[in-house]
Amino acid sequence: MTHRPIILGIVGDSAAGKTTLTRGIAQVLGPENVTVICTDDYHRYDRQQRAEIGLTALHPDCNYLDIMQQHQTLLRTGQPILKPIYNHHTGAFDPPEYINPGKFVIIEGLLGYSTRGCRDCYDVKVYLAPPETLRYQWKIKRDTMKRGYSEAQVLAELEKREPDSEQYIRPQRQWADVIVSFYPTTDDASNLNVRLTLRPTIPHPDFTEILNQGSESFKPSVRLGLDRDMGKPVDLLEVDSHATLAQVQELEMILCNEMPHLRNFCTLNGNPEIGQLVGTTGEILQSYPLALTQLLIAYHMIRATNP
Repeated sequence: MTHRPIILGIVGDSAAGKTTLTRGIAQVLGPENVTVICTDDYHRYDRQQRAEIGLTALHPDCNYLDIMQQHQTLLRTGQPILKPIYNHHTGAFDPPEYINPGKFVIIEGLLGYSTRGCRDCYDVKVYLAPPETLRYQWKIKRDTMKRGYSEAQVLAELEKREPDSEQYIRPQRQWADVIVSFYPTTDDASNLNVRLTLRPTIPHPDFTEILNQGSESFKPSVRLGLDRDMGKPVDLLEVDSHATLAQVQELEMILCNEMPHLRNFCTLNGNPEIGQLVGTTGEILQSYPLALTQLLIAYHMIRATNP
């Protein structure tokens, strides 16, 4: 294990699934080993001030990107920070929090790759890119259930934010090592496949060998192919929503055999906290494509400890 923290970036638009993905990765790595930072805490203005000046939270001018970059640089060298806290329930700021980084740091938010200085701080960079129709469903559900908005208010805010999403959020996709795209196979938004775009910017597991090792029943649910993303060659790994627990555990076992250190962080018996998401009525559901995604990203973080 290196002495400095290993830093993962998870960037995506509002309600793209960043917190859900982060939660499971932290479970694989061990919550006691992980420090989670949300870049929403670096908003320059509170909710009322943003409304008064007409800026959305997605605009760089609405965020202290210089302080965020400074704090990420300190975290990368293992130094503590005094982090601001933005309260999504009140729309105001709470007292700052003293943060001493753990072995792993996950930084998730809207603008994490917006400056070169920030991008240079990450060992692994992930971008979340669900279909916009699905993200709209997730945002309406979250903001009405957890943040006190009406559906009409959420839709109006989405429309207001769209120009900033197009100009500032989506272009960050180009900097990611892994692009995660969950998508539904039916009208049920909780029944999701995942498409993982794997760029050659970091060394990925040899999935060709892994899938060849797998049983015949394993292969229909997990597919590997070649494609181009933004003009460059990439691998595409797809996992269907009907992947079973046995198939997930089989892939986990093969990954653990490739990287024995992973055995210290996840269990071959399966971790019930991995792959969990909230259904349309608030129920807790289990998604094996989500679990495999969380496991793969945790794999990359552990691999980064021994480059």
